[in-house]
Amino acid sequence: MSRLRLVIFDVDGTLIDSQAHIKGAMAAAFAAQSMPAPDDVLGIVGLSLPAAMARLAPDADPDTHARLVETYKQAFHDLRTADAPSPLYPGARAALDALAAQGEVLLGLATGKSLRGLDHVLAAHDLGRYFVTTQVADHHPSKPHPSMVLTCLAETGVEAGDAVVIGDTSFDMDMAQAAGVTGLGVGWGYHRPAQLTAARRVLTRFDDVLPALDEIWRDE
Repeated sequence: MSRLRLVIFDVDGTLIDSQAHIKGAMAAAFAAQSMPAPDDVLGIVGLSLPAAMARLAPDADPDTHARLVETYKQAFHDLRTADAPSPLYPGARAALDALAAQGEVLLGLATGKSLRGLDHVLAAHDLGRYFVTTQVADHHPSKPHPSMVLTCLAETGVEAGDAVVIGDTSFDMDMAQAAGVTGLGVGWGYHRPAQLTAARRVLTRFDDVLPALDEIWRDE
């Protein structure tokens, strides 16, 4: 019997394109505090909200950071309620279907989203059935801390050498490296491919996911 493998996906910028809601909610959060909207909003996607606000407003005090977090959450909720769900990237569902059909492959999620936010995404796109382990910002230190990946490994019983993290940011790749897991970057998300220096390689489309995983596991 083949040993179990684990593929851990990031969410925003990897499986779904949520940038419209992220940018809109961030602009609303900063406006509510009478602060100018930050320039590089997508650069912090993947971090937990407190860590993200600390980066976007480094001169603000902790109380302001806390207010930014709360107003962002409310603004994101309002936008999500009013609009259609953030779309899946082309090829995402086909890749998940193909991986789920492989009996020795388990799927997980490691995301900077809250549990409420992730539950909404899973319900909106009927994705919950794919994943046996899901880790969110509510329960872990912010990426790139390896806690999310280590918990995925513990919950599935898969060894680090048999796991791969797939994500679009340097935070994902650094998290994978810190956990001793191979990282595959994706070029369609929110960090430039050149930023994904810890990735084994950077993929350009979802059709590349299965061949890249086959290559990794064949080389072991």
